[in-house]
Amino acid sequence: MKLWGGRFEKSTDKLVDDFNSSISFDCRLYRQDILGSIAHSRMLGKCGIISVEDSALIQKTLAEILSDIEKGLVEFEVDAEDIHMNIEKILISRIGDVGKRLHTGRSRNDQVALDIRMYLRDESASVTEMLVSLGKTIIDTAKSSLDIIMPGYTHLQRAQPITLAHHMMAYLQMFKRDIERLSDCARRINVMPLGSGALAGTTYALDRQMVADELGFAAITENSLDGVSDRDFAIELASCLSIIMMHLSRFSEELIMWSSHEFGFVEMDDAYSTGSSIMPQKKNPDVAELVRGKTGRVYGDLMALLTVMKSLPLAYNKDMQEDKEAIFDAVDTVKMCLPVFTRMLATIKIRSENMYRAAQGGFTNATDVADYLVKKGIPFRNAHEITGKMVLYCIDRGKPIDDLSMEEFKSFSENIQQDIYTEISLEKCVSGRGLPGGPSRESVLKSIENAEKFLSMF
Repeated sequence: MKLWGGRFEKSTDKLVDDFNSSISFDCRLYRQDILGSIAHSRMLGKCGIISVEDSALIQKTLAEILSDIEKGLVEFEVDAEDIHMNIEKILISRIGDVGKRLHTGRSRNDQVALDIRMYLRDESASVTEMLVSLGKTIIDTAKSSLDIIMPGYTHLQRAQPITLAHHMMAYLQMFKRDIERLSDCARRINVMPLGSGALAGTTYALDRQMVADELGFAAITENSLDGVSDRDFAIELASCLSIIMMHLSRFSEELIMWSSHEFGFVEMDDAYSTGSSIMPQKKNPDVAELVRGKTGRVYGDLMALLTVMKSLPLAYNKDMQEDKEAIFDAVDTVKMCLPVFTRMLATIKIRSENMYRAAQGGFTNATDVADYLVKKGIPFRNAHEITGKMVLYCIDRGKPIDDLSMEEFKSFSENIQQDIYTEISLEKCVSGRGLPGGPSRESVLKSIENAEKFLSMF
């Protein structure tokens, strides 16, 4: 007999039991469910809603069940539907009618809302820790590449010289924002819904704040309808996770390109590469490619959550059971990708000579030629035009701007002096950009300092 079966004359069809059951995936909520039940039981006893003796026995037995689950001594049942009913059924089997008092003043609707919030609160903290670890690895890479000059790109065309450190710290900024988003999202996750009942609260004089305090919640929900039907926090977290994956995917794409023969900027460590079953020379960046591919999976989880919730009337509907697999998968995928990506990044071999050689090509110092002319008194638009003609001249002759003779320079502008060779060197192009946020050594060091202070807060 189901714990809710009093109104029914027939047993549930076996096919419906299988279709209706969520224990195969919500079993991971066992710890949160038991801790929530212990806090609820303690509050019921304190408020005199059940006896102190019954409350103590329930708490003690729930703690024993938790221990048994973690020892692998408990088998969950499909016909008990979900983790909440499974644990309550086990409790009743051990202490009889006393166990039946646990659900006083509570519905599965606010119980599941509590459990998922507790679970996602823990998981968002875990993802944050992984992002901090990745951030530290990026900083380590930046510190070791402060003087490695490479081309910066726009439209995948070589644009201006920067340093690898500057490039790395751009990704640090992305993951910094991810940490900030998770922290902000956690505030909305960390609201306690228990006491909302099925949708209209309860007539029992529950102490909701006591339960919230015991479980570490910062606030309690202010509307019982919203308390059981809100899944914004799960959607918001899935959005945060999708953005994290987008950043990982962008980073992966660059590492994939950089490890190609065409770029040759980095070489993946053997431990984070795979070979070909037919081509013996191949060394494939499969880890980065899988991270890039799994990004679409997390996007799909976000869309699934949005689609499930898009037309649901208040309050709880069974459709909302579909929230768990999507958000669990999004969390699991991100937690799988972050550590392996971090270790892959920590082990890459940097080909600094190839980066420098690439920066020498593609006229990456053309902007600096134009700036040089401006400093000699020529209006920028005129300087831009002169430099463009200079680039065209060099393309026709297959030579970089640096290799022009003084006579050739003078043919474009009499304002050009011998100092142009120093002013448009790659080193000067980088070091001269000393504004906050720029690629100069001093600017990047300041960026690293700020990032380390930020990460130290988590």
